[in-house]
Amino acid sequence: MTASDDDTLSNSVTPSEGIEKIVPRLKKRRFGPLKVSNQIPKSRRLEIEKGLEESTKISTKWTREGGVSNHNFLKKRIKPGTIRNLHFNLLDIEIGESWPINITVVHGVRPGPVVTLLGAVHGDELVGPLALTYLSGPNFIGEDHAIDPLSLSGTIRIVSVINLPGYFRQKRDFPDGRDLNRHFPGNFESNTTSRVASRIWSNIISGSDYIVDLHSAAKGRTNMPQIRVNLAHSSSNATARAFGIETILDTKGPRGSLRRTANESDIACITYEGGGADEADPEAVQVAMYGILNVLRNLRMIPGYPSRPRFRILASGSEWLRSDQGGLLDVLAPAGSYVKKGEIVATVTDPREPGISHDIVSPNQGLLICTATYPFVTSGTPIGHLLPMKRGIKALMGRLDDEGCLIISGSDGDPPWREDDEVEDISVVGGWSGGSPDAEWGFNHKPSEEEEAD
Repeated sequence: MTASDDDTLSNSVTPSEGIEKIVPRLKKRRFGPLKVSNQIPKSRRLEIEKGLEESTKISTKWTREGGVSNHNFLKKRIKPGTIRNLHFNLLDIEIGESWPINITVVHGVRPGPVVTLLGAVHGDELVGPLALTYLSGPNFIGEDHAIDPLSLSGTIRIVSVINLPGYFRQKRDFPDGRDLNRHFPGNFESNTTSRVASRIWSNIISGSDYIVDLHSAAKGRTNMPQIRVNLAHSSSNATARAFGIETILDTKGPRGSLRRTANESDIACITYEGGGADEADPEAVQVAMYGILNVLRNLRMIPGYPSRPRFRILASGSEWLRSDQGGLLDVLAPAGSYVKKGEIVATVTDPREPGISHDIVSPNQGLLICTATYPFVTSGTPIGHLLPMKRGIKALMGRLDDEGCLIISGSDGDPPWREDDEVEDISVVGGWSGGSPDAEWGFNHKPSEEEEAD
């Protein structure tokens, strides 16, 4: 990360600095109500509207009238305006490996929410650890930097790597073969993964007001930067929009996932997805940092205006691109590509049958949010995840690069200033095949009953 990257991400854009001229509006409300696209299916739209009826005002416990006190965390008292690096054992044991993780706590001088930032819930997903390591470093935290404890409102907890044994082993799951993100809130009397989930939940998550959980795609595929959120949960909805990128997938999350469990406890939680396993995707890392700073600005924890994209794609469903043949896959349209109906997005060949090639074409026009990277396929293997689009094509095409890929907000610096009600909402209707955005990719192992997604 260079000094110029630091400047790009930490400097905010004020209305007077915008590149595009804003057309004045009569009696424009600076903090207007959140919009719900009228193209979202009616049943789901009613759920979202009901959630947004709840008050989104800042809690009275965050007002300055009561002053600011020490932040009590992990049996430590953290004074206002200070930064502490703490260690927390994933297992509370006397012998054996306790897996101590590092937590950076920044406690501000003004009252405000507690925001927890998590990376590597899956041990082989490295975008989160990289982004949070940069944000925890001297270029972003400290006096006169983007996160300055002497001007911060509230508290930020940064856990760059939470699945430490998976990270060391370069594995997605815990050593007992279970997925940590299917075992929240955990059970101290159960298996190893569930015991760790219980300690994380009780000691780190339950005291949070907002959670940003950074992920990447599992092995064999890669994700375009995107947010996953339950839009019917009011504060999560607002946080997803505040992140400031174009693609938001509306989903509750699988049973036992951190996001779903947090929402059930009325804790705002969003999941960021970008890049793939075992890779350090520079764009996904930069967008993650950009989005986190946007969230903090939106909560008025740090100075500056949150940046917003020109449009948001609010998706409640998708289509899948599959190979009908077996062989070696060659993907021609990477994740983030806009594709037209009938366009060739990949080819399949077999070294045993030279000269024979089969094309995989897109069933509709839309945006590829995830593509396969593993080259071996059989008939029926998914190779791409498509958001089919009937509206907003002009807006989307206005943000494509020379190769036809979406330029994600934050990957090319802060966008010009715009109010939230100037952001175009583009809906993608339908349903998630298999119950979740990732269900059709399959599992690395056969899921137990408690791991099944709804």
